[in-house]
Amino acid sequence: MTVQSDALFCFGFGYSAKRLAERVLAEGWPVSGTTRSEENAQKISDLHENCHGVVFNRDTEIRLKTGQHWLISIPPDDTGCAAFAASQSAATAARSITYLSTTGVYGDHQGGWVYEDTAATPQSDRAKRRVLAEQQWASVGANIVRLPGIYGPGRSALDRVRAGTAKRIIKEGQVFSRVHVDDIASGLHAILTGGFAGKVFHLCDDEPAPPQDVIAYAAELLAVAPPPAVDFETADLSAMARSFYSECKRVSNAATKGMLGWQPRYPSYREGLASILALEARS
Repeated sequence: MTVQSDALFCFGFGYSAKRLAERVLAEGWPVSGTTRSEENAQKISDLHENCHGVVFNRDTEIRLKTGQHWLISIPPDDTGCAAFAASQSAATAARSITYLSTTGVYGDHQGGWVYEDTAATPQSDRAKRRVLAEQQWASVGANIVRLPGIYGPGRSALDRVRAGTAKRIIKEGQVFSRVHVDDIASGLHAILTGGFAGKVFHLCDDEPAPPQDVIAYAAELLAVAPPPAVDFETADLSAMARSFYSECKRVSNAATKGMLGWQPRYPSYREGLASILALEARS
């Protein structure tokens, strides 16, 4: 009997998709990833002999092989997801489909918990676009993965503290959930290989925390003084940054753990930041 081998096609090859790709390439999966330029497609192909870069824009015709796992991480526009428009007719040939969304679709819950079955109540235009894309992909049986703030090597509070761009913004009661990129990769691997369809997952750590605490801990690890505390009302923030503070929620991963048998390797920002610093020391 012939056993079907696993293969991954990534619509979008950003930070999280690349981390998953590295994991499955090590297991022998062929991986394809899309980008918008020939130059970047070549960079993807150069990553590994089993990796292939594909140029994709909204009007591009994509030829997809039967039996691939699809991972979609392309940001949507006002008409939804470009990858859906280009590939929906081939969706029945996919082995699994997983769409990476955001916990921003829940809007503001004033610090309360949101769960995998909590209704999406988007407030911002970008969150409304995400909900539209979710609905498109859900119509063909895709799994929806809602992610909070993502951090990892090269993209963490450690980097911002070093660069002098970190701000310790104080807003009473404000917390954010977050997730280390390696925990995204391990969670996605469990979803892709678990035979799931049409489910909603939360890949996040166990400890929603005030953002100023994360900055202070990063400074402590680097043995430098933390940036001064600044009141949110008077802080010099971009409109985008200020909009993030307009929503406050705690994201539960309990049901996701139960479905996947998955646990975050980094249950809080403390373990995650310490691991990044230790990795840097070994490099």
